[in-house]
Amino acid sequence: MGTAGAGADGIVGERRQLINVAYRLLGSVTEAEDAVQDAYARWYGLPRSRQEEILSPGAWLTTVTGRICLDLLGSARARRERYVGAWLPEPLPDRTEWDHAGGTGPTGPTGPADPADQIVLDESVAMAFLVVLESMTPAERVAFVLHEVFRYPYAEIAGVLVRTPAACKQLAASARRRVAAAGTPVAAAGQADVVRHLKEAWETKDIAALVGLLDPAAVMTADGGGMVGTVLRPVEGGACIARYMVAIADKAPGLELLERSVNGVPGLVAQRAGVVVTVASFEVSDGRVSRIWAVRNPEKLRPWAREG
Repeated sequence: MGTAGAGADGIVGERRQLINVAYRLLGSVTEAEDAVQDAYARWYGLPRSRQEEILSPGAWLTTVTGRICLDLLGSARARRERYVGAWLPEPLPDRTEWDHAGGTGPTGPTGPADPADQIVLDESVAMAFLVVLESMTPAERVAFVLHEVFRYPYAEIAGVLVRTPAACKQLAASARRRVAAAGTPVAAAGQADVVRHLKEAWETKDIAALVGLLDPAAVMTADGGGMVGTVLRPVEGGACIARYMVAIADKAPGLELLERSVNGVPGLVAQRAGVVVTVASFEVSDGRVSRIWAVRNPEKLRPWAREG
């Protein structure tokens, strides 16, 4: 799980990997950073003699981070029962994409201090995938992410979950069945074109075009966290979603839509006066949008904020 040796550089160098693990486990950049900080605090709180006894500090840090995340996942279920409306994972920007766009989006810190910039954007952080992870039990999620995404052996995962390797293998298998049942796709070929056409139809308030781009059984889920106005329940049906999108456009003059990668997949970002107010992710199947996840909770849009 890590590199042997307890040198300061080696310890600090584990942070990127730990952030990547924690974000996939928690679906929250802020919580991932807190979990990793807590793990480091525990490491530095060890007596020097104890640190020197640990052959692989990276493995120790991963185990501790995993256990912290496991505890957080357990308490998260209770917290989300009190959450206003639907809860969605925090969306991630591709900072280089924004930078290449000529400064029209976030220009926040790009150094190692920003945890969002350290997260590798691949299929394991696509919104569709993270939403499926939310359906798993905490133990299933930990076993699945560590084994299937990061290729850790069950013997090491057993140390995180405090279970036998065989039990961890069963948990991962159960999680794989959940993923298979959800039919979670990788980014569909041509998704950028579909998203672009959806953007154009939305901007021109063309309901007929929107209906044609949306699967008749499409579902839109929005997360405002009770902090901004949005639907509290999923909007179902392509026609209903199209009407809702046009109603939003009517009520929000001056809204600018931008094509941007969201968690590594083509998506849309809405901003007003240069401030990002909504980040939308899409699932595209057979050339039509089948799922929309719209994050509007300002606390979850911090990685997208422009530096003052």
